[in-house]
Order: sequence, then structure tokens, then C-alpha cells
Amino acid sequence: MKSDFLGIDTSNYTTSAAIYHSGESLEQNKQLLPVKSGQLGLRQSDAVFHHVQQLPHILEPLLQNDYHIQAVGVSDKPRDIAGSYMPCFTVGYGTAKAIALAQHIPLYTFSHQAGHIAAALYSAGKLELLKENFIAFHVSGGTTEAVFVTPNKDTVFSAQIIASSLDLKGGQAVDRVGAMLGLPFPAGKELEKLALACEKKFSIKPSLKGSDCSLSGIENHCKKMLETGSSKEEIAGYCLQSILAALDAMCGLLLKQYGKLPVVFAGGVMSNSIIRNALTNKYGAYFAAPEYSADNAAGVAVLAAMREAQ
Repeated sequence: MKSDFLGIDTSNYTTSAAIYHSGESLEQNKQLLPVKSGQLGLRQSDAVFHHVQQLPHILEPLLQNDYHIQAVGVSDKPRDIAGSYMPCFTVGYGTAKAIALAQHIPLYTFSHQAGHIAAALYSAGKLELLKENFIAFHVSGGTTEAVFVTPNKDTVFSAQIIASSLDLKGGQAVDRVGAMLGLPFPAGKELEKLALACEKKFSIKPSLKGSDCSLSGIENHCKKMLETGSSKEEIAGYCLQSILAALDAMCGLLLKQYGKLPVVFAGGVMSNSIIRNALTNKYGAYFAAPEYSADNAAGVAVLAAMREAQ
């Protein structure tokens, strides 16, 4: 009898569920939270409300099949640090706990960030990296961090923050510049389309303090470009090239500090082909496919299977 593992993630942007058929395949279902035109996100109270409305519909097509679910994995916090908390994750946790209790199966909790890392490794066919040390970048609307990942027999792996953005996050820069250009939220896909039409290569010196970066200058510079008549394509190109320059510089410094380790990039911003291609070519870095870069429950489903096997 094959083993199936359920994963649930209720982030600030997406309601997600996934079934991992251990050693075989994975299927997932997810839906963005509704954001009104012109807004750059949701209040936590609104996010919680929409998750409560959406999660049953997301789970229905997955749970109506005759699967042999052995355990449930769920993201219950943003990151693996003390005090990490966001109300929207309580919706997924409560549902996951109810399912586990009703089915008399184990419930395993993970951070949203851990789920992103595991999803990226699953997508890249590199889950074996969890048995060694590596560096992972998590770049999204709420996080721009690099973590040092080490195996952990109790939690699959541990992640220690070793670099981060000191102000604006990568996804925030993308969405704020997208809003300037009249793009819908989230703006990543449409901004990438504009940037791919930009032939200009900008000379960008990233703002760094040690291995940490500052991204707030991107928004300010793009605003000046818009005011002085630069094209939407050039503004989008500058934004994404600036994020790339910051990540490139951070990665280079960290590899000098920690040695030649594998590098993994996860998070919604990392679905961008411009950034992905450049960092893959330079560092041989591992990236998730776009459907596993954006918020998803695939990672926590895979981690539940790994926890159950320990």
C-alpha cells in the first residue's frame, strides 16, 4: 500500500493544499487570496477570513479521492525563529489538526519558510541535499533572507538566518514598482514581461552592509525614472536587475564566508526567469519550477513524509 501525505499552507497570499504520494508524485491545489485593485496586500483579519472561506474548497478535490493519508504537514508560522507568528497560519493549523485527530494520524508542523525550501528541492529533484549543509535564499513579499541549512534528526533540517534585507523585501519592491506601472497585484508575472522587453543593461551597485542588503533604493529610483519619462520596460528592467544584483552580491559574499556549498533559491520572486537564469549560470544554483516557487503546500507535504520516515 502506498503512503500519501497531506500538506496545508495558509500564507498571507495563497490558500494551498497538496498530497504527496511518497516516492512517486505530488498533486496540489491552491488559490490566491482576493486583493482589491490598487491594494498591495491584505490585513491579517481579511486574510484569515478568506482562508476560512477558501480552504474547504481547496481541500475538497484532494480529499475526495481514496488516498491512504499517513500524516499531515502544516505551516504554523512564517520562520523558524522565536516569536515568529502570523494569524493567517492559524487557519491551516486548525484544519490540519482536526483532520489528524479525526483520522488518528500524526500532525507535523513546519515553518512557511521550511516549506518553501523543501518545495524548491523537491521541484529541482534535489531532496538529498537535506542530508548535508547548504545555503538557501527565501525571497518573497514578506521575506528576503539567506539561511544556513543543516540536517536535523528531529525536524528534518534547521535553518539559521545568515543574511537578510534591512528594509524592503524583494517581493515588496516588485509589487510597489508594479503598482507604479499600473500592474495588478501580485505584479511579478507582468513586471517580468515588461522587463524581458528591456534591452538596456543597467550598471547597478547594490547597497550592502556586510552580507545584508538594502532594497528601498529600488522603489525610489524607479519613481524618479517614471517621473522623468523612462519607459515601463526600462523601469521594470531596472527593478529586476537591481534585485538580481543584490542577491548576486549576497550570494558571493556568503560563499566566501561559508565555503563552496550548494545554493538553493526559493520563494515567489525566484520564479522570475531573469534572476533564475543569471544565478543558475553563475553559481549552479537550484531553483524551483514556478508552481513550486510561489506559495504552496507541497513542501510541508514532503516534509511530513520525511518526518514520518525518521
